[in-house]
Amino acid sequence: MIDLAGIACNLEPTSEGIWQCKSSSPVSYPEWGNDACFKVEDVSFWFRHRNACILEAIKQFPPSGPLFDVGGGNGFVAKAIQDTGFEVVLLDPGSTGPYNAKQRGIQNVVRAGLEDAGFAPGSMAAVGLFDVVEHIADDGKFLEMVGSYLCLSGRVYLTVPAYQTLWSHEDVDAGHFRRYSRQSLRALLEGARFKMEFLTGFFQFLPPAILAGRTIPYRLGAAKARSQVLRKMRAQHEVRSALVSRPLAWLQRREVAQIRAGREATFGGSWLAVARKII
Repeated sequence: MIDLAGIACNLEPTSEGIWQCKSSSPVSYPEWGNDACFKVEDVSFWFRHRNACILEAIKQFPPSGPLFDVGGGNGFVAKAIQDTGFEVVLLDPGSTGPYNAKQRGIQNVVRAGLEDAGFAPGSMAAVGLFDVVEHIADDGKFLEMVGSYLCLSGRVYLTVPAYQTLWSHEDVDAGHFRRYSRQSLRALLEGARFKMEFLTGFFQFLPPAILAGRTIPYRLGAAKARSQVLRKMRAQHEVRSALVSRPLAWLQRREVAQIRAGREATFGGSWLAVARKII
């Protein structure tokens, strides 16, 4: 187990086996979000493929110590990283996510936001930010803070949604502040004093579907009630038709192989980046 008490001054253990932050700040994420995701993650092509891409990037650019999965939610990514043999600490300030993560078998779980936990500067070897940065109002300041917690040459791994032109009611409901272009993400990381090591698009097959099924209806003023969003969430994430699942699986394997070979794609529904802290 990782000695969290030795590197964070604002944490205390709880009887549930997680570490609790003594005080916390609000986050731009819906309270129902983790529970909704928890119901679909295990059957979702989207969550499974994101994991496969993230794991391949971590294998190609491994951390030098424990990876802190900040905003890790229910632990779906953290569990995959842990099962691969890397040490992981999951941090999430939500009321349900950390407990779902503990239920999944994550060994090191912290119910706290990164800044609130009181970690010592330079105490982290690596940080994961998997669909987190888009929830931060001042993303540049946040990444500078992340850098302050990283040791020299520590790595950050992150995913973000691509293209502001694909903005829709799903972004609004999820508490997003923005989507990113390849250029804006690179500039953001470099402005926070990170050196880009790898930057690729993935879910290259999704932008047309997002545009047709989400963006255009949103621009036309079609609103969806939260109950309708939750009902359709499982249908959107679970692919049952063999006519769809087989070509989809081929496309996903192709993207993972591309990352394994170190080739960067300049298009996708999401971006995956690995960057190293510089002085």
